[in-house]
Amino acid sequence: MLYLDRPAWPWRGRLWSHLISDVSPAELHVFAETLGVPRRGFDRDHYDIPADRFAVAVWLGARVVPSREIVRLLYASGLRRPKHLNRPAAPGHLGLPGDLAHR
Repeated sequence: MLYLDRPAWPWRGRLWSHLISDVSPAELHVFAETLGVPRRGFDRDHYDIPADRFAVAVWLGARVVPSREIVRLLYASGLRRPKHLNRPAAPGHLGLPGDLAHR
């Protein structure tokens, strides 16, 4: 299923929504492409959707939910990708608890 919050996030003189899938990133990418949203609108686990695409997204089947529900759904589906997971690891470090990679 695809979900989006109402356009309430200002940036560069426009309001934006967040579009997510609770099924897979592939589902999300296909839906965004159908909406005409470029891949650069993808941010780790969601697309930023401009307010002028909101009605079309709903018409195509995205379910409108509160912003807090967007985050809850991402965590519940296991598709949440926090910023700290996008940082490159230090050379030679596998990110294991207790730094087991160096033992």
